[in-house]
Amino acid sequence: MDYRKIAYEIEEQDAGRTVLSFLKERGFSARVLAGLKRNPYGITIGRKRVTVQKQLKKGDLLTVRIANRESQVDNAHIQPIDLPLSVLYEDEDLLVVDKPPKLATHPSLGNHGATLAGAVAYYLRGREFVFRPVHRLDKDTSGAILLAKNAHSAGVLGEDLKKNQVVRTYLAILQGTLPQKQGTIDAPIARVPGSVLARRVDPQGDGAITHYKVLAEGEGYSLVHLKLDTGRTHQIRVHMAHLGAPVAGDFLYGQEDASLGRQALHSASIAFAHPITKQAIALRCPLPQDLVDFLKSKKILWNEEDLNETFDI
Repeated sequence: MDYRKIAYEIEEQDAGRTVLSFLKERGFSARVLAGLKRNPYGITIGRKRVTVQKQLKKGDLLTVRIANRESQVDNAHIQPIDLPLSVLYEDEDLLVVDKPPKLATHPSLGNHGATLAGAVAYYLRGREFVFRPVHRLDKDTSGAILLAKNAHSAGVLGEDLKKNQVVRTYLAILQGTLPQKQGTIDAPIARVPGSVLARRVDPQGDGAITHYKVLAEGEGYSLVHLKLDTGRTHQIRVHMAHLGAPVAGDFLYGQEDASLGRQALHSASIAFAHPITKQAIALRCPLPQDLVDFLKSKKILWNEEDLNETFDI
């Protein structure tokens, strides 16, 4: 079995603490700790196995070995498939890829064929693998998606996501114009009664906040830069439709557009702290060609440097 080995050299300020306290402070979940306890070499100091109640001393080399694939996880439903995969970033703990449009993230009841999970399984063939997306993208949304390679990284990044410490921005082409060039929509979202798919703005729903900035307009369309404070299902699509300018090509909240063949929504950037090293990582994902061509067809001109400007929030 493959393991992710992480070593910590104990400093003076951590002397006297237990292994349990030290690892919990670094985001190790109860589930990951349980796995470490089951592994004969899960937690060691030097070459000696220790329990989580062991007190640390300055100069100790504490090593943990995290299974890249937990024994209880079954990947049998994910069929590896040889698809082009554009990798934006990769190391022992993370994989960030540019998801193409019209590719489902996961296999589902109605789709056991081509998926991002299958493409990643093929890319990582020969290595222990569990598909762990930290966040989701709709099938027809393209762009950056963050994947964790082990349970510890997934747990840490999942908590960071809940705390709004994984910063995601999107580009969307809207059919229509927004009431302001820049603004924030704070409107809760809930399921549409009787529908398993559709959502709507609903006072009884879950809180949802989207910040937007218009980058360019033309021929009744708008190119908009968006930042999420929450990650509700269909959040951007619901919020933009609520403001009267649905995402172009959105069959559910606007109208289909044969020249697009999908909703014009793209995950343009992602920024986060590395789950192990805490190093800041910021990645940008270029607008795909189908959306570039659509903007050109509408004579909408924009400058990618506009994405460097921060949201005034």
